[in-house]
Amino acid sequence: MFEQLSDRLGNAFRNLRGVGKLTEENMEEALKEVRSALLAADVHFRVVRQFVEQVKEACVGQEVLKSVTPGQQVVKIIHDELVKLLGEGTQELVEKKTLRIMMIGLQGSGKTTCSAKLGKMLQKKGKKPLLVACDPYRPAAIDQLETLSKQQNFLFYAERDHKNVPKIGRNAMEYGKLEQADVLIFDTAGRLQIDEDLIDEIKKLKQEISPDEILLVADSALGQEAVNVAKSFNEAVGLTGMILTKLDGDARGGAALSMKTIANVPIKFMGVGEKVDDFEVFHPDRLASRILGMGDVVSLVEKAQEKIDEKEAQRLAERMQRSEFDFEDFLAQMQQVKKMGSLGGIMKMLPGMGKFSVGEAEEKKLKHTEALILSMTPHERRNPQILNASRRERIAKGAGLQIRDLNALIKQYQQMKKMMKMMQGSKGRKMMKQMASQMGGMEGMGNFPGMPPMR
Repeated sequence: MFEQLSDRLGNAFRNLRGVGKLTEENMEEALKEVRSALLAADVHFRVVRQFVEQVKEACVGQEVLKSVTPGQQVVKIIHDELVKLLGEGTQELVEKKTLRIMMIGLQGSGKTTCSAKLGKMLQKKGKKPLLVACDPYRPAAIDQLETLSKQQNFLFYAERDHKNVPKIGRNAMEYGKLEQADVLIFDTAGRLQIDEDLIDEIKKLKQEISPDEILLVADSALGQEAVNVAKSFNEAVGLTGMILTKLDGDARGGAALSMKTIANVPIKFMGVGEKVDDFEVFHPDRLASRILGMGDVVSLVEKAQEKIDEKEAQRLAERMQRSEFDFEDFLAQMQQVKKMGSLGGIMKMLPGMGKFSVGEAEEKKLKHTEALILSMTPHERRNPQILNASRRERIAKGAGLQIRDLNALIKQYQQMKKMMKMMQGSKGRKMMKQMASQMGGMEGMGNFPGMPPMR
């Protein structure tokens, strides 16, 4: 969602080449572009004004270090100021034997899905979540929460026969004690806009259950409206944190950059996709790096460690190094990488790769590649050399694609195998180790045929 902002911030420093000292005069055009980029991204005007002044104060008068360019030095300063803007340090949930979390927000912000996502994250840490349906006005919301609970093996509580929300909360706590739940997540009702009835109901539920955390789920695509919503809810019930949703979308990013300053509430989590696992702890420094096109290798490595089978990755890496890999290995490798999310999402986490476009066409090509391999028999996958004309015709037909698509895949595979043979010497092994080190030890992911070209 920050691509446009990243591009404009990058352009702001191109005219600083050859500068020996940063002054008000040579920074004027760059800061004007920074101000314009932030306003275009829907960042609150007060935040923009404060941010630009702080960057200017930090830059002006600085001697440019010989080891870096002026642009790089300014980027470092802006990175540090972005981290301050987003809220320094990662904000954790409070530690309690039995944790009570109240999820609030407007209708459609993603409260129900985020309740399940948060439950999943805590379940991975050994917790036993209970999801409580506190939106008795929309039966579909109760059904959705119940379905998500069953899918993730959570405890679930709802009362469909009345609309007394504080009573539902009180009864849910009794049920939680009986079932020995140590995390209770209360999914409250929303409205299209904040009104007195909504606030009154939330206040009464808060009084009944005494939550340890009150998390506002805010749709980042709302821009400035999301900031106003956060401020209103905080004044009414006292938020302990926020969850920003749809950070994988095409919103301009202003909400994320404005919320901490205007609402004075820390962002604790962010939703980055539709799946239950598409949920991350909010790290201000990592998001600042993404905004400035510096990638987020730490998050990528964490995701790889969580999703990828280490032994399988090592086995595939060794077969590739010996130039023994086949389409069976390639299929296993593709499925490992798919566990980490979309290719576009992975690319954005790699330093310098955020500008490469990986859209629907590229993702579709990867799906076609997978379909072609799945159309092969296990014997054909292990022995690609036997793929004659009749076999190729059958495979392409089975995948619903053209023979030329299969031929292109086989050609890429052959080129890859040839390259791996060249890498088997001592120089090649040294190069592979260097590449693996630069990728944070993720050599098991490797490179593979079928990868779409980057634009």
